[in-house]
Amino acid sequence: MPPLTATLANDPVLAAHAAMRARIEAPPFAASLGAFVDAAAAAHGAAPLWRFIDAPDGLPLREISYAGLAEATRRVASGLAQAGVRRGDRVGVMLPNIPAFPITWLALARLGAIMIPVNTGYTARELDYVLGDGGASHLVVHEDALPALEELLAQRPILAPDSIHVVGRIPQGMRDWMALLDGDPGGPPGAQPGLDDLVNLQYTSGTTGFPKGCMLAHRYWLTLGRVAAGRGGDVRVVLAAQPFYYMDPQWLLLMAMHLGGRFVVAPRPSATRFMDWVRREGVEYCIFPQIVLKQPESPDDSRNALKRVSIFGLRSDMHAAMERRFGCVARESFGMTEIGSGLTTPPEAVEMIGSGTCGLPSPFREASIRDADGRELGAGEIGELWIRGPGILKGYWNKPEANAEAFREGGWFRTGDLFRRDARGFHFIVGRVKDMIRRSSENIAAREVEAVLMQMDAVEEAAVIGVPDADRGQEVKACLVLKPGLGQADLPPEAVFAHCAAQLARFKVPRFLEYRASLPKTPSQKIAKHVLVAERPDLREGAIDRLRI
Repeated sequence: MPPLTATLANDPVLAAHAAMRARIEAPPFAASLGAFVDAAAAAHGAAPLWRFIDAPDGLPLREISYAGLAEATRRVASGLAQAGVRRGDRVGVMLPNIPAFPITWLALARLGAIMIPVNTGYTARELDYVLGDGGASHLVVHEDALPALEELLAQRPILAPDSIHVVGRIPQGMRDWMALLDGDPGGPPGAQPGLDDLVNLQYTSGTTGFPKGCMLAHRYWLTLGRVAAGRGGDVRVVLAAQPFYYMDPQWLLLMAMHLGGRFVVAPRPSATRFMDWVRREGVEYCIFPQIVLKQPESPDDSRNALKRVSIFGLRSDMHAAMERRFGCVARESFGMTEIGSGLTTPPEAVEMIGSGTCGLPSPFREASIRDADGRELGAGEIGELWIRGPGILKGYWNKPEANAEAFREGGWFRTGDLFRRDARGFHFIVGRVKDMIRRSSENIAAREVEAVLMQMDAVEEAAVIGVPDADRGQEVKACLVLKPGLGQADLPPEAVFAHCAAQLARFKVPRFLEYRASLPKTPSQKIAKHVLVAERPDLREGAIDRLRI
């Protein structure tokens, strides 16, 4: 894109954004996440750091100070080391939104070990994939997720019982996570990890179908936390209402610590309780769920402490009304697990409200829009967004083909998303190159769902597409062609949905099902999903709705 210096003098919004970038990029980073936690403890000591709200009575470490977090993570790191976790080991963490999750994550960071966050709704098949692909040597798991784990262990002993640390009921032979808190308060022995050592294998769905492990280093998280804090302005109370096994609560915690503020954690997403949490806890920043806007308006809507919120994919005609209703600054941005923050819209850009822009390149990031041959495109032209800069993913774990597809010379990462850019440098998302469905905050790879559908003997072909949905963005629709001579009576909808529910996390299970005589094909005989999607204005037409049978 053209250098911003050409327009800074006569464009105060671009000038403010450039100043914000310079301010955020200037200071040196801490040597590691552990060093960052210790520095925050030294600065803020006994000041309250987090509060896990609406939690069961007696939840350990429900509230903690900055100094308390530093000590807890040192103790757990020592306990994990005594249990055999070593530098570079991969450790699955399958926990809900409880304090044990961030404590375990930051303890592993101190050790130089690597966390594999695991969705607590995963089936035995999905759990087997991420633990096996990531080469996990240990697992931290909540008692509610034990059925899937025990089913997997009955099929094959992927982990020894004494390498499994349980929060809650402890099966015979497994370890009690709480005992890790008895570790040495001085922390584990040995050299501390560095900025470019790995700390997460964050699995994310992509174009190849099955989840890929994004290799994320200490630098990635320290960069993302600082950028989030810098663009957050003067906020001090940050809310996370997303599951910790996704990346959002992880960077939201670091954002709050950068700000010297408080971090409020809800147990799970809730459209009806969200604003009660915001008001009760004095929340000043959050990722604002679009589904909350569907709640009936109330005189209390603007009676809150919100200063700044992040929105994603909000309909342009709702943006200004949303700011008026809740009395806060709402801005779109663009990020991915792979790159962290890629684009951000300055709070000063009031003229862009309702435009749908994702903004300008974030601090530490360069952006370029390229055609299919990698040539840079100009303003107004549509192409794939490429991003580069320090602190993006180091690659996909054990996926050389995916790395060759995603990375280009000069450190550029192909996002797989189609964008255009206006003359001032503001970016607008146009669509997705990826064959992926986005339901609420979940990325669902069509190929993974199709692979599960093809396991059924009666299925000849399967195609999975996204159906637009006003509340969740998209819902999953499965289109099936049965083997010759078979009909719906031979494979009824209830059997299809039950099979998927046994193999997939709940959010991946198709809501809509259509039986077809055939699927449209390209000249090379691949399924032409673009034709399938364009066949009718309403993709629910002719389909069976799982919620209505």
